[in-house]
Parts: sequence; C-alpha cells; structure tokens
Amino acid sequence: MRINKYLAECGVASRRSSDEIIAEGRVKVNGKIVKQGTEINEYADSVTVDGKKVSLAKKYEYYVMNKPKGYVCTVKDDKGRKTVMDLMPKNTARLFPVGRLDYDSEGMLIFTNDGDLANRLTHPSNEIPKTYLVKTEGETPDKAVEKIRNGVMVDGKMTKKCSVKIIETCKNYTKLHVTITEGRNREIRKMFESVGKNVDFLKRIKIGDLPLRGLNRGEVRKLTAEEVEYLKNV
Repeated sequence: MRINKYLAECGVASRRSSDEIIAEGRVKVNGKIVKQGTEINEYADSVTVDGKKVSLAKKYEYYVMNKPKGYVCTVKDDKGRKTVMDLMPKNTARLFPVGRLDYDSEGMLIFTNDGDLANRLTHPSNEIPKTYLVKTEGETPDKAVEKIRNGVMVDGKMTKKCSVKIIETCKNYTKLHVTITEGRNREIRKMFESVGKNVDFLKRIKIGDLPLRGLNRGEVRKLTAEEVEYLKNV
C-alpha cells in the first residue's frame, strides 16, 4: 500500500494532505524518513507521524461542521492559530477536515477518517459541485458576473465555467450563489478580484445537493447514514 493511502486510512489526513506531511519529513517507516510514493506493508511496518505511531482506523466516522471565521483548516498550525480541530468533540476518533475553507471563510466542512471518501470529495477529476454564499462590496454588474460564469484568469490559469446567481443587490453590496467544481486556493475570492470586486463574506452552504443545515457557527454534528451514503455516491 502507498504511504499516502495508508495515512489516509489511518485517519491522519486526506491523501493529498498526507503527501504534504510526507514531503515535510514528518513520516517515518521503521524509524526512517520516507518519500512520497513509498510502498509499505501495512501489517508489518511501523509508521510514525511526528514521532507518534499510527495504525489503521477500525471504524469510520463522519461529521459536519459550520466552520466560523478565524480558524484554519488543518490538524495543527505552525503559527499557533486556532484550528478547526479545536471545535471538534474530544471523544471522536482521529479525524481530519476534508478540503479547505480559508481563514476568513466559513460554512460547511466535512470531517472523517475515511480516506477514500475524502479523496472522492476533493480530487479535481470528480468535479463535485460546491455552492457558496458570496457577498461583495458594492454592486456587482451583470458583465462581471457573466465573465466569472464563463471563466476568468486566476494564477495564470483559466477557471472552469461555473454557476453564478445574483440573490440580492444594492449600491452597498451584492449577494450571490456561486457553484464551482474546482478547489483551487482562495479561488472564489480571486475570481471576483479579477473583475475588480472584493469579497466581504464567503460561506460554503452546500456540497453536491447536501445542504448545511441545523448548525450555528462552530457547531458540529454527526452525518446521518443517508448523508454519508449520498456523499459516497455524489
């Protein structure tokens, strides 16, 4: 088994995040630092992360959080900032956040120790739609909205076509629903910046057709069996 898949199944992080942890030299197999792509024997080899032994998760758990602003989507932060793990119940298994919401964004965030589900929800090739409530400064003209719908240049690469619907507009602000199938760093903020608009508020409100509901900011609940099944097949 590849080391990144093993770490994901142990509940350390998603496969992509596990690759980052490996690249940082934090993972050892039988006492030796390993590189990305290393194959291991999951039954015989001893694997540690930051000096702590990890083993295969015996039971998968699934939670959803309404992430508030002011938290980073990592298990720990080198800068000492609050992480979303600080909001998780203490009696849960070793879970990790699926995907990211930036420090100033809020909304729907999934937690699990199921590496396969995490990979399904975050891998770009699966194009899982995610919907956000966006509030911009001032009016956002129709021409700007149309540009974003058709794709704009972000970090030297065109964004994919997406759904953008104006919900409310006035001279002070515009509220929109934006649905994207990519997950690039701060993508929505940069999309609006490319047409001269700043985003004041950004909240993920839906993954696929599964909405964020019944949670105040910072609250967490278990996903139902039906919700988990939906995410596995979305």
